[in-house]
Amino acid sequence: MESTDVLVIGSGIAGLCAAIEAARTDATVAVASAGKTMSGSSFFPGTWGLGLIGPVDEDDEQDLIDTIQTVGCGVADPELVQTFVHGIPQAITWIEQDLGVELQRPQSADSAQQKQFIPCFDHKTRMWRGLTRKPLEDALTTRIESLGIRLLPRHELIDLVEDMNGRITGTVLYDLTEKRIVPFAAKATIIAAGGTGGLFERSLTSADVLSSSQAIALAHGASLTNIEFMQMMPGFIEPKRNLVFNEKTWRYVHVDQPADIADDKLDDLLEQRSGYGPFTSRLASRAIDLAIDQAGAEGLALHYDFPREDVPEFVQTFATWLQDEHGIAPTDEMRVAMYAHAANGGIKIDKTAHTGVEGLYACGEATGGMHGADRIGGLSSANGIVFGRIAGASAAQAAQNTPEAALKADITLPQYGIATTDAERLTHSLRHTMSTYCMINRTETGLSEALHELEGLKTEATTLSTQKAQDSEVAALARLQSQIQLAQEMVKAMRKRTESLGSHYRADYTGHLSKAEHNQSISMGPVSSKQHGPIRVRTAAYPYSEYRVGKARIDNRPARRRYGQ
Repeated sequence: MESTDVLVIGSGIAGLCAAIEAARTDATVAVASAGKTMSGSSFFPGTWGLGLIGPVDEDDEQDLIDTIQTVGCGVADPELVQTFVHGIPQAITWIEQDLGVELQRPQSADSAQQKQFIPCFDHKTRMWRGLTRKPLEDALTTRIESLGIRLLPRHELIDLVEDMNGRITGTVLYDLTEKRIVPFAAKATIIAAGGTGGLFERSLTSADVLSSSQAIALAHGASLTNIEFMQMMPGFIEPKRNLVFNEKTWRYVHVDQPADIADDKLDDLLEQRSGYGPFTSRLASRAIDLAIDQAGAEGLALHYDFPREDVPEFVQTFATWLQDEHGIAPTDEMRVAMYAHAANGGIKIDKTAHTGVEGLYACGEATGGMHGADRIGGLSSANGIVFGRIAGASAAQAAQNTPEAALKADITLPQYGIATTDAERLTHSLRHTMSTYCMINRTETGLSEALHELEGLKTEATTLSTQKAQDSEVAALARLQSQIQLAQEMVKAMRKRTESLGSHYRADYTGHLSKAEHNQSISMGPVSSKQHGPIRVRTAAYPYSEYRVGKARIDNRPARRRYGQ
């Protein structure tokens, strides 16, 4: 049985910052990721890099705190917001001076004040930094090697393991290279496996964002918050897919096909749309996104018409990146469609990154609370750094206070799995359901149908599960059931929030809720029973309170095999 003091699940910017911070305390640290190391949203190749913003000075800190609450429509956690904003300057200093990451800056003080540097949904310029992949990867690699952090690429989280008291004592990983299940003991575990984009057909994140870890945490006693607030973002379909469409360029767009927008309104709406990236229901320019959504999978046809002179620096940087990295000229014909982008909600944490479950921490896009219904641009990467470091420090402290206790080598693993072809088919159906009913145009009818279809997928997955499965099939069923569970929780939250609020748009909203009702956060969980993962029963539901891994003995389980057999 392998073990470590701190185990980090996910290797984006949040997970790696957490690992580095934990290792600074001399804790032994391992990082498991479903894909390659340095992946997920942080290293998604479909964008030029990451914007990183922070307060200019102490006076600006309070303004940024207030603005986050305003933009978030009152559903962001005030304590998390304060912790977050106060931590950004130190985090940027740490990235630049301690890690030695070369951050991009505006070319001049005058350039920094251009409106293109105003973060999306914000009302003023802030301290802006550009975080590109190569310098970040080089600096992180150097520090990881110097600290002796163990890397476990292509190791997917399929379950958490708890003792009789409900403390998380490790994980069950699936080694995608060796195609075997690997129990891994840990004194403290950090989930940093990304957001919910993996539940949709089109997503502006890498394929290793599986969107299963939130449901796994939920099944072990954690809660989810604000998960109805999923950012949807325009992205390119042609001439190349899976590329972020830069919002600052909307003012230079000509729409090439009829859209349900009056011609005399279009220019003004495009100008307003240039102020932010993801869809929001708060502004009239939502009509642009609704037109894109209506165009469907083939996308909305458009082209650029840049001026010959005085192209803003921010826009020029994007145009150069398109040309140099992807061979796309501004004059090329283009099509854009709506993509799932970033989750504003996720696992509920406190200011120490603790989930409320002993031994379990979380950070990055897998979490919720520090953002609200809308999120200011450049704060996602800042969130990963700030709360990644907090999670690492908290987990290391917890590990120091935990006595040596490894999982028993005779931990039992289930025999139930599902054929990978069936899992792939059902996953495709899940993503189609979510993309059909849960993108930006949500209604009671559509959300009810989504829940009906998801329940059907859940039933089919159980029906198709078989005994004496291979490890790959066990992992496939665990992944699928976790994804279905998370999708169900998201749809329930979307359905429960009957009003339009920020990134959540209800086309059937009549506008009769009070301000107090608007500002209520929606939390989901913990769940009362568990039916997914390698430590759980596939064919029958058992009360969660009666089921534990480790010392607990349960006599009414189906036949199981011991680890290593």
